[in-house]
Amino acid sequence: MLSKQLEDKKLNIAIIDSNQSFAQKVKIAGGGKCNFTNTNLSSKNFSGDEKFINYVLKHYSKDDFLKFLSDQKIEIRKGKYYFFKNSSNQLISKLKSKNTTYIFNEKVLDIEKVDDIFNIKTSKHTYQAKKLIVASGGESFKNIGASSLALDIAKKFDIQTTPFTPALVPLSLQPDQFWMKKLSGISFNVEISVEGKVLDEDMLFTHKSLSGPVILSTSLYWKKGSISINFIPNQNIDKDILKSNKKISSYLNIPKRFAKEFLEHIDLNDKTCSSLKVDELEKLKTINFYSFAPAGNLGFSKAEVSRGGVDTSEIDETTMMSKKVKNLYFLGEALDVTGELGGYNIQWAISSSYVCSKSIC
Repeated sequence: MLSKQLEDKKLNIAIIDSNQSFAQKVKIAGGGKCNFTNTNLSSKNFSGDEKFINYVLKHYSKDDFLKFLSDQKIEIRKGKYYFFKNSSNQLISKLKSKNTTYIFNEKVLDIEKVDDIFNIKTSKHTYQAKKLIVASGGESFKNIGASSLALDIAKKFDIQTTPFTPALVPLSLQPDQFWMKKLSGISFNVEISVEGKVLDEDMLFTHKSLSGPVILSTSLYWKKGSISINFIPNQNIDKDILKSNKKISSYLNIPKRFAKEFLEHIDLNDKTCSSLKVDELEKLKTINFYSFAPAGNLGFSKAEVSRGGVDTSEIDETTMMSKKVKNLYFLGEALDVTGELGGYNIQWAISSSYVCSKSIC
């Protein structure tokens, strides 16, 4: 859409990419099906300046994006997330333009601005441009060229930045939580409270970490300290449990393998619910608010996106242009705006590119 907007104004456009082909991150997103937006889309689903995010999403909403896809006869599927029926190649083929020059297999090494012209030095050539748009993303997926390029360019022009850190990434465990490693392969719906946010989706136990959609989104907001997990969000443990003659593991609406492991962890026998003592009932109630501090995350190699980027206070949200450097623009993940798991980051990239292209046109 960005190149289409610019082409309508008959501008000379070139895209420099260190990869061998176009839109590699879109191609691999969502296992190739690419979650590209979400049924519940608002600034509340992002880490970043809410006013800035609201403006951009308002000017190119999920409905605008869905209309574009419909007009292009691209088949999509809708669950909680929207994704492509066949593959993300459907979108990529529509975004790629015949009137744009694509420069592949060239890594950008340095940027200079002389008078009103940007000199872009790559591993093979030096190019010149009147307008420079930086849409190089963050540092996750280094195997497809991800780097700190956006931050390096911003710093070159004294534009404030926040370092990239891994986001939408599995969380590792402290020794006190190693009991969870025995549950590798189990997945079920939980509710997690982190930094004032409440997230409700599936969690997956692996042999060395916690993962699944809700954990990946949790990692976006978690920095240090504790998170709280409600393992049975649709069932509160109260005195009503004492009326049941079922065993505790059968009474709880969770996989029995997890229930048994949890009971062992809190040193409580899997007994008949009606035989629970007051102190045992209090122990069991922690299943609704189990609090612990993750050890960390699994790093950029396992991260879907990067948190951090160019400070949005340095960017004019009506154009995506730097307030300090005329004709220098930053888009998508290069900005200090990061969405939760579920298509939010593709939508952000598309929305910010639209605002930028409309301004240039």
